[in-house]
Amino acid sequence: MDSSEGEELENIGSLRSEITACCLCPRLCQFRKSVALRYERPGSKPFWAKPVPGYGDINGELLIVGLAPAARGGNRTGRVFTGDRSAEFLVRCLHEKGFTNMPASTDIDDGLQYRNTYVTAAVKCVPPGDRPERNEIENCSRYLIREIKMMPNIRAILTLGIMAHDATVNALRISGYIREKVKFSHGHEHQSGSIRIFSSYHPSPRNVNTGRLNEEKFLQILDRICSYLGT
Repeated sequence: MDSSEGEELENIGSLRSEITACCLCPRLCQFRKSVALRYERPGSKPFWAKPVPGYGDINGELLIVGLAPAARGGNRTGRVFTGDRSAEFLVRCLHEKGFTNMPASTDIDDGLQYRNTYVTAAVKCVPPGDRPERNEIENCSRYLIREIKMMPNIRAILTLGIMAHDATVNALRISGYIREKVKFSHGHEHQSGSIRIFSSYHPSPRNVNTGRLNEEKFLQILDRICSYLGT
Protein backbone atom coordinates (compact mmCIF):
# COMPACT_ATOMS: atom_id res chain seq x y z
CA MET A 1 0.00 0.00 0.00
CA ASP A 2 1.50 3.38 -0.97
CA SER A 3 1.13 6.50 1.18
CA SER A 4 -1.68 8.00 -0.93
CA GLU A 5 -3.77 4.83 -0.66
CA GLY A 6 -3.18 4.72 3.11
CA GLU A 7 -4.34 8.33 3.41
CA GLU A 8 -7.46 7.56 1.35
CA LEU A 9 -8.37 4.63 3.60
CA GLU A 10 -7.81 6.74 6.70
CA ASN A 11 -10.07 9.47 5.31
CA ILE A 12 -12.94 7.10 4.52
CA GLY A 13 -12.60 5.52 7.96
CA SER A 14 -12.90 8.93 9.59
CA LEU A 15 -15.91 9.75 7.46
CA ARG A 16 -17.60 6.48 8.40
CA SER A 17 -17.13 7.30 12.08
CA GLU A 18 -18.53 10.79 11.56
CA ILE A 19 -21.57 9.45 9.71
CA THR A 20 -22.44 6.85 12.35
CA ALA A 21 -22.30 9.51 15.08
CA CYS A 22 -24.52 11.96 13.17
CA CYS A 23 -27.85 13.22 14.53
CA LEU A 24 -28.49 16.27 12.38
CA CYS A 25 -32.08 15.20 11.68
CA PRO A 26 -34.12 14.73 14.91
CA ARG A 27 -37.01 13.03 13.08
CA LEU A 28 -34.71 10.39 11.59
CA CYS A 29 -32.79 9.89 14.84
CA GLN A 30 -36.05 9.15 16.64
CA PHE A 31 -37.45 6.94 13.90
CA ARG A 32 -34.45 4.67 13.44
CA LYS A 33 -34.47 3.94 17.18
CA SER A 34 -38.22 3.38 17.25
CA VAL A 35 -37.89 0.78 14.49
CA ALA A 36 -35.41 -1.12 16.62
CA LEU A 37 -37.70 -1.02 19.63
CA ARG A 38 -40.59 -2.28 17.52
CA TYR A 39 -38.85 -5.16 15.73
CA GLU A 40 -36.00 -6.37 17.93
CA ARG A 41 -36.63 -9.79 19.41
CA PRO A 42 -35.20 -11.23 22.64
CA GLY A 43 -32.06 -13.25 21.92
CA SER A 44 -31.62 -11.84 18.43
CA LYS A 45 -28.78 -9.59 17.31
CA PRO A 46 -29.50 -5.97 18.31
CA PHE A 47 -30.47 -3.54 15.57
CA TRP A 48 -27.76 -1.18 14.36
CA ALA A 49 -30.23 1.74 14.61
CA LYS A 50 -27.64 4.36 13.60
CA PRO A 51 -26.77 6.11 10.35
CA VAL A 52 -25.45 3.62 7.78
CA PRO A 53 -22.26 4.63 5.94
CA GLY A 54 -21.28 3.48 2.47
CA TYR A 55 -19.43 0.24 1.85
CA GLY A 56 -17.12 -1.16 -0.80
CA ASP A 57 -14.05 -0.14 -2.78
CA ILE A 58 -13.49 3.60 -2.33
CA ASN A 59 -10.83 3.36 -5.06
CA GLY A 60 -13.31 1.77 -7.47
CA GLU A 61 -14.58 3.24 -10.72
CA LEU A 62 -18.30 2.65 -10.05
CA LEU A 63 -20.45 4.38 -7.44
CA ILE A 64 -23.96 3.03 -6.73
CA VAL A 65 -26.34 5.32 -4.84
CA GLY A 66 -29.63 4.20 -3.28
CA LEU A 67 -32.06 6.35 -1.36
CA ALA A 68 -31.77 5.25 2.29
CA PRO A 69 -31.30 2.16 4.49
CA ALA A 70 -34.29 -0.16 4.80
CA ALA A 71 -35.96 -0.32 8.21
CA ARG A 72 -35.15 -4.00 8.67
CA GLY A 73 -32.28 -4.05 6.20
CA GLY A 74 -29.40 -1.61 6.67
CA ASN A 75 -30.97 -0.11 9.79
CA ARG A 76 -30.88 -3.60 11.32
CA THR A 77 -27.58 -4.93 9.97
CA GLY A 78 -25.47 -1.76 9.86
CA ARG A 79 -24.46 -2.15 6.20
CA VAL A 80 -26.06 -0.54 3.18
CA PHE A 81 -28.16 -2.91 1.01
CA THR A 82 -27.87 -5.81 3.45
CA GLY A 83 -30.52 -8.10 4.87
CA ASP A 84 -33.61 -7.09 2.89
CA ARG A 85 -35.28 -7.94 -0.42
CA SER A 86 -33.86 -4.96 -2.30
CA ALA A 87 -30.39 -6.17 -1.29
CA GLU A 88 -31.20 -9.68 -2.52
CA PHE A 89 -32.08 -8.36 -5.96
CA LEU A 90 -29.23 -5.86 -6.23
CA VAL A 91 -26.37 -8.05 -5.03
CA ARG A 92 -27.53 -11.09 -7.02
CA CYS A 93 -27.44 -9.02 -10.21
CA LEU A 94 -24.14 -7.36 -9.34
CA HIS A 95 -22.60 -10.76 -8.67
CA GLU A 96 -23.73 -12.05 -12.06
CA LYS A 97 -21.74 -9.26 -13.70
CA GLY A 98 -18.67 -9.66 -11.47
CA PHE A 99 -19.11 -6.64 -9.21
CA THR A 100 -19.24 -8.73 -6.00
CA ASN A 101 -17.54 -11.88 -4.73
CA MET A 102 -20.81 -13.54 -3.67
CA PRO A 103 -24.50 -13.43 -4.72
CA ALA A 104 -26.07 -12.41 -1.40
CA SER A 105 -25.81 -9.67 1.21
CA THR A 106 -27.37 -10.94 4.42
CA ASP A 107 -25.23 -9.83 7.34
CA ILE A 108 -22.39 -7.41 8.06
CA ASP A 109 -20.08 -10.37 8.74
CA ASP A 110 -21.01 -12.47 5.69
CA GLY A 111 -17.77 -11.74 3.80
CA LEU A 112 -19.31 -9.71 0.97
CA GLN A 113 -16.83 -7.66 -1.02
CA TYR A 114 -17.54 -5.24 -3.84
CA ARG A 115 -15.19 -5.23 -6.82
CA ASN A 116 -14.31 -1.86 -8.34
CA THR A 117 -17.53 -0.59 -6.73
CA TYR A 118 -18.57 1.57 -3.79
CA VAL A 119 -22.20 1.52 -2.61
CA THR A 120 -23.90 4.17 -0.51
CA ALA A 121 -27.21 5.92 0.11
CA ALA A 122 -28.21 9.54 -0.39
CA VAL A 123 -29.74 9.55 3.11
CA LYS A 124 -27.89 7.57 5.77
CA CYS A 125 -30.84 6.95 8.13
CA VAL A 126 -34.06 5.08 7.51
CA PRO A 127 -36.91 7.59 6.97
CA PRO A 128 -40.58 7.04 7.87
CA GLY A 129 -42.42 5.61 4.89
CA ASP A 130 -39.16 5.58 2.90
CA ARG A 131 -39.73 9.29 2.24
CA PRO A 132 -37.02 11.61 3.57
CA GLU A 133 -37.85 15.29 3.75
CA ARG A 134 -35.98 17.83 1.67
CA ASN A 135 -33.99 19.22 4.58
CA GLU A 136 -32.94 15.69 5.54
CA ILE A 137 -31.61 15.04 2.04
CA GLU A 138 -29.78 18.37 2.18
CA ASN A 139 -28.27 17.57 5.58
CA CYS A 140 -26.95 14.24 4.28
CA SER A 141 -25.62 15.71 1.05
CA ARG A 142 -22.45 16.77 2.89
CA TYR A 143 -21.59 13.09 3.31
CA LEU A 144 -22.42 12.05 -0.25
CA ILE A 145 -20.31 14.92 -1.59
CA ARG A 146 -17.35 13.80 0.49
CA GLU A 147 -17.77 10.17 -0.57
CA ILE A 148 -17.70 11.23 -4.22
CA LYS A 149 -14.60 13.36 -3.68
CA MET A 150 -12.86 10.45 -1.93
CA MET A 151 -13.23 8.26 -5.04
CA PRO A 152 -10.11 9.13 -7.08
CA ASN A 153 -10.96 6.75 -9.92
CA ILE A 154 -14.70 7.36 -10.26
CA ARG A 155 -15.93 7.00 -13.84
CA ALA A 156 -19.54 5.77 -13.55
CA ILE A 157 -22.45 6.32 -11.18
CA LEU A 158 -25.58 4.18 -11.02
CA THR A 159 -28.51 5.93 -9.31
CA LEU A 160 -31.39 3.82 -7.99
CA GLY A 161 -34.66 5.72 -8.12
CA ILE A 162 -35.54 9.34 -8.78
CA MET A 163 -34.85 10.67 -5.27
CA ALA A 164 -31.39 9.08 -5.14
CA HIS A 165 -30.77 10.32 -8.68
CA ASP A 166 -31.68 13.92 -7.89
CA ALA A 167 -29.64 13.91 -4.68
CA THR A 168 -26.62 12.52 -6.55
CA VAL A 169 -26.87 15.03 -9.39
CA ASN A 170 -27.11 17.84 -6.84
CA ALA A 171 -24.02 16.52 -5.03
CA LEU A 172 -22.13 16.32 -8.33
CA ARG A 173 -23.05 19.91 -9.15
CA ILE A 174 -21.92 21.15 -5.74
CA SER A 175 -18.69 19.16 -6.13
CA GLY A 176 -18.03 20.77 -9.52
CA TYR A 177 -18.20 17.53 -11.51
CA ILE A 178 -21.15 18.68 -13.59
CA ARG A 179 -22.95 21.97 -14.28
CA GLU A 180 -26.11 20.85 -16.01
CA LYS A 181 -29.30 19.35 -14.65
CA VAL A 182 -29.81 15.66 -15.43
CA LYS A 183 -33.39 14.42 -15.34
CA PHE A 184 -34.19 10.91 -14.15
CA SER A 185 -35.34 8.31 -16.64
CA HIS A 186 -34.97 4.56 -16.24
CA GLY A 187 -32.25 3.23 -18.50
CA HIS A 188 -30.96 6.69 -19.35
CA GLU A 189 -27.26 7.47 -19.32
CA HIS A 190 -25.63 10.88 -19.34
CA GLN A 191 -21.98 11.73 -19.90
CA SER A 192 -20.57 14.80 -18.18
CA GLY A 193 -16.83 15.23 -18.33
CA SER A 194 -15.16 12.09 -17.05
CA ILE A 195 -18.27 10.70 -15.34
CA ARG A 196 -21.19 8.84 -16.89
CA ILE A 197 -24.45 8.66 -14.92
CA PHE A 198 -26.67 5.60 -15.38
CA SER A 199 -30.21 5.63 -13.99
CA SER A 200 -32.47 2.78 -12.89
CA TYR A 201 -35.63 2.28 -10.94
CA HIS A 202 -34.90 1.28 -7.37
CA PRO A 203 -34.91 -2.53 -6.86
CA SER A 204 -37.57 -2.29 -4.17
CA PRO A 205 -40.14 -5.07 -3.75
CA ARG A 206 -42.80 -2.63 -4.96
CA ASN A 207 -41.03 -2.10 -8.29
CA VAL A 208 -40.02 -5.73 -8.70
CA ASN A 209 -43.40 -7.20 -7.75
CA THR A 210 -45.24 -4.96 -10.19
CA GLY A 211 -42.84 -5.77 -13.03
CA ARG A 212 -41.67 -2.19 -13.31
CA LEU A 213 -38.19 -3.57 -12.80
CA ASN A 214 -36.93 -7.10 -13.31
CA GLU A 215 -33.54 -8.77 -13.48
CA GLU A 216 -33.40 -8.69 -17.26
CA LYS A 217 -33.94 -4.92 -17.36
CA PHE A 218 -31.46 -4.29 -14.57
CA LEU A 219 -28.81 -6.58 -16.04
CA GLN A 220 -29.07 -4.68 -19.33
CA ILE A 221 -28.01 -1.52 -17.49
CA LEU A 222 -25.17 -3.36 -15.77
CA ASP A 223 -24.04 -4.68 -19.16
CA ARG A 224 -23.79 -1.11 -20.42
CA ILE A 225 -21.80 -0.12 -17.34
CA CYS A 226 -19.44 -3.05 -17.90
CA SER A 227 -18.98 -2.02 -21.50
CA TYR A 228 -18.30 1.58 -20.53
CA LEU A 229 -15.76 0.60 -17.87
CA GLY A 230 -14.18 -2.01 -20.13
CA THR A 231 -14.75 -4.83 -17.68
